Amino acid sequence: MDTTWIVTANAGRARIFSAQDPAKPLQELEDMVNPAMRLRVTETEPDKIGPTAATNTGHNIGGTQGVSLAHNAKAGAPNKAYQPAHTPAEQEAEQFARDISARLREAQQQGQFQRLVLCASPQFLGALRAVLDPHVKSFIEREINKDYTQANEQELREHLGTK
Repeated sequence: MDTTWIVTANAGRARIFSAQDPAKPLQELEDMVNPAMRLRVTETEPDKIGPTAATNTGHNIGGTQGVSLAHNAKAGAPNKAYQPAHTPAEQEAEQFARDISARLREAQQQGQFQRLVLCASPQFLGALRAVLDPHVKSFIEREINKDYTQANEQELREHLGTK
């Protein structure tokens, strides 16, 4: 009989369940935790530095203090703080998605599942899709854009129906 793996995931946690018979309960195989998401924001976010940091000081390049200049420009561009392409939290979520992808690739190569169901929070489902191995993607039977990481085996079975 074919084995279906059900993966429930968000940026902080992924749980892997196995189902062989729709009449039997799901079996939880693995509970992966992203330790980086457990850290406080101050431990992962660098100090915020913006181009307006020197505004209204005697050291800015266009202020009115010091030498009298004809213009009254402020240092940097006001209201335009530096924004990185990806925040540290987004980078950690992407790394966790790669970890899950590697685990699924390994399990698929070992023949541990023949079908795959992905249930993930909306943003994390996109991150997971982006890094999944194309061969593993071919085993996906169903995708659910919902975070069921807190659901127990019975609740998850009910959410998924009898499939």
